[in-house]
Amino acid sequence: MSGAYMRIALATDAWAPQVNGVVRTLTETTNRLLALGHEVELITPNQFRTIPCPGYNEIRLAMAPRFGARKALKAFQPDIVHIATEGPIGWSARRWCMKYGVPFTSAFHTRFPDYAAVRTGFSPDRFWPLMRRFHAPSRAVLAATPRLMAELADRGIGQTRLWQRGIDADIFRPGLAPHGAMADLPRPILLSVGRVAVEKNLDAFLSEPMEGSKVVVGDGPALEAMKARYPAVHFLGKLSGEELASAYAAADVFVFPSLTDTFGLVMIEALACGVPVAGYPVAGPLDIIGANGQGADNQLPLPVGAVSHNIGHAIEQALQCSRPMAALFGAEFEWEKCTGQFADALREAILEQSHVKTPPRFGRFFEPLTEKPM
Repeated sequence: MSGAYMRIALATDAWAPQVNGVVRTLTETTNRLLALGHEVELITPNQFRTIPCPGYNEIRLAMAPRFGARKALKAFQPDIVHIATEGPIGWSARRWCMKYGVPFTSAFHTRFPDYAAVRTGFSPDRFWPLMRRFHAPSRAVLAATPRLMAELADRGIGQTRLWQRGIDADIFRPGLAPHGAMADLPRPILLSVGRVAVEKNLDAFLSEPMEGSKVVVGDGPALEAMKARYPAVHFLGKLSGEELASAYAAADVFVFPSLTDTFGLVMIEALACGVPVAGYPVAGPLDIIGANGQGADNQLPLPVGAVSHNIGHAIEQALQCSRPMAALFGAEFEWEKCTGQFADALREAILEQSHVKTPPRFGRFFEPLTEKPM
């Protein structure tokens, strides 16, 4: 199966122009799948009429995507569908796959129950049944870390597969010139990157009394309120590519205050630029820098960050960490390895489906995978 190519439909409610870890992960994976010779059909909000997501005007949700998604999937005739999100497009693709017996995998990128709990005041437990229902028919639920896989199993989602994350080493690397807006700020420079929203727990970082300068990169529904609340903080808005890398390079510590992220791609981007990380002892930071700052498996000779229930203490400890070691560690997160994990999970799902007795409505779906014609 190692040389077999696949026709993969990728259905996602998160796509450009959104700037977040989910979109970067899907973009990098799609580009590398295409380079390996696989055929990829994208089903994204850009193909439908959209409305703003409540509380997130920058996130557009597809309106009634069922018929458009069904038409696109039928025309493409995929070997398998990967459903990246639990939104309108994800539910539409899921319904089509189940109707026609097409195997699909899914992913758990976002702690929707926790985010919903923050915004509604309800317990996250009220939202987990919906997650279990969505992922139950999936041949494999891809998760970024073993810790997240174990948590999903505890929640009744057991068919998980590891799909790690990577960095673009051509962009995120040590030795870059600092971003112009940060070059002359008082030291130490403490940087946070991500969506500016209530569930990211930015208040915990920005309200902590610290010497030096605090910088926030990103946009989101809470941006204007944060600017008003913290006038001394430098808000640079959305940055990407080399400009984002230069912001990392200017920082002395990268601060990741979120308590709800499944991974935190920005942490490994910062590390790859040689910036130590400070965070809380929760999933995400623990899965990357570990409890003592020397990696999740305590494999590093020197700490590359610190976690503490007091974010100020974590920052103080991270300021003492090794920047060269951080850069070496960050460079270990390679997209090629992650794409291999993704492709292997999809191939196995196709093989499993080929043993299902009930034939699909479209006969070509489960012909044996073949070498792609030259």
